[in-house]
Amino acid sequence: MPSTNTSDARVRTRASDEERPDARPEKSSLRQWVEAFGFALVVVLVLRVFIFALFTIPTPSMERNLLVGDYLYVSKLHYGPRMPMSVGIPFVQSWSVPGIEFPYTRLPGFGAVERGDAIVFNYPPDDGPIDRRMHYIKRVMGMPGDSISVREKVVHINDQAYPLGHGMQQNWLVTKENARYQIPRPRREELNISSIQPTSDARTVRMTATPSAIQAISELPWIEQIRPEITSQPQATLYPGDRGYSRDNYGPVFIPGEGTTVELTADNWAVYGPVIDRYENRNARQMTDSTFAIDGQETTTYTFRQNYYFVMGDNRDNSQDSRFWGYVPEDHIVGKAIVTYFSRSPSSVVPRFGRILRPIDDVSVFRETSVLQQIPATVAP
Repeated sequence: MPSTNTSDARVRTRASDEERPDARPEKSSLRQWVEAFGFALVVVLVLRVFIFALFTIPTPSMERNLLVGDYLYVSKLHYGPRMPMSVGIPFVQSWSVPGIEFPYTRLPGFGAVERGDAIVFNYPPDDGPIDRRMHYIKRVMGMPGDSISVREKVVHINDQAYPLGHGMQQNWLVTKENARYQIPRPRREELNISSIQPTSDARTVRMTATPSAIQAISELPWIEQIRPEITSQPQATLYPGDRGYSRDNYGPVFIPGEGTTVELTADNWAVYGPVIDRYENRNARQMTDSTFAIDGQETTTYTFRQNYYFVMGDNRDNSQDSRFWGYVPEDHIVGKAIVTYFSRSPSSVVPRFGRILRPIDDVSVFRETSVLQQIPATVAP
């Protein structure tokens, strides 16, 4: 019998395999990199839409709980992921394909918005698709069905006082025995006092500080008096703009919720009319002092289709919040801020190590009593 050359047989087999029409050519390095990048991009997009988002704090409106330069992990699972409402370039917030918008849809979450939550939302007064509007972060103070007001700087919800909470700050007027007395800079930094500014009275300074800092300062022997700085001058820039409200004496304002029916009057039209027209997507107009039209139908009542929230900044005297532009609609909410995963001051290259992986407080920020009830009577006004 003729001998068989095993080596030649293997060569012929490999050659025949390479000549098969269904044989797949080896992928080039470039193609492998493109496919890997595409897969990673899809994973990141899915995570951003359904699981979480990452944001940074650009302004001091939430100090001193959240600082400029804090990087936040925002959970979308708490309230349920909001489905995309526009089509645009991934990670480019301000641009979308004109004319393409989708109705609001939110998948189930494992919780609901609660008072005290620090929420990230799309800025309601902006134009364009909702999910392409600027991101803001504030704390939820008023819930659907609440009546909220600010009296002499103290927030009242359904007539219950909510004194300035832990880590929140405002302006105080601090009067000293002698104008020459100063708080040393190291002590100011230790107490996290944001600023000290002079006033027309040489012995009185305007101090931006938290309740805990004010309580510590009140124990200094040369402090004569500490009182909140109250702004009573009406501000036309406040919402709804025709009530004579000031930043420190505001409301009361009722917060509507899904299924809430309100009677429309000439007195409350400035509050509800813009909400119905802009956020409920109804053609709302006032016909006479006592008649109103919704989508061309005359009516005296309206039932709201979604929940609304009243939000405020923790830095009460340096925050553009619901006092200035009104409610946050539910369809504008992105998610709940959970943790500061990184932090660095814009003026430093060194991270704030003490703020890395720091949980963000919610309802625990509220205090039961005002700091003025906890400082000596000789110092309180």
